[in-house]
Amino acid sequence: GILFIFGRSARIRMASRFLYRTQTLPAKLEDVYNFFSDPHNLEEITPPFLNFIILTPRPIEVNKGTIIEYRLSLHGFKLKWVSKISAWNPPYYFIDEQIQGPYKSWVHEHIFESSSGKTIVNDKVSYEVPGKFMEPLIHRLFVQPDLMRIFNYRTETLDQIWENKARNQNDS
Repeated sequence: GILFIFGRSARIRMASRFLYRTQTLPAKLEDVYNFFSDPHNLEEITPPFLNFIILTPRPIEVNKGTIIEYRLSLHGFKLKWVSKISAWNPPYYFIDEQIQGPYKSWVHEHIFESSSGKTIVNDKVSYEVPGKFMEPLIHRLFVQPDLMRIFNYRTETLDQIWENKARNQNDS
């Protein structure tokens, strides 16, 4: 299943926005965490329209403080995105924060829970959109639809990946 919640809070900063998403995958916690913690798998679960490429060479040893560089295209603009792993607690969670990119701020919490042999993947994203007085319009017309499209693609792709893995195990 999937749950999307978009929100806005005046408690942190006026322009802070939030996206919450939950998905259950038919796999063990460690397997799902290992998949998510390999940055190169991000290329597989990111929609093709973003032309997303990881610039940091392999292998990337991920832990707290790791810096990862990406390149992507969005609405005709080529962008560089640099993120830092600000928290790392395998196999339960990690946090990546944008230190350079299209947002004023972007903090993505990846939280993993084991449940009856499956794994619940929770994404909590807090972000700020640039644009000052135009920010509400930019968010409504571009950012929110793009995030829905990106996370929908990701959900569908993850479902396919784990269904294929389960099918291959059953065939063995």
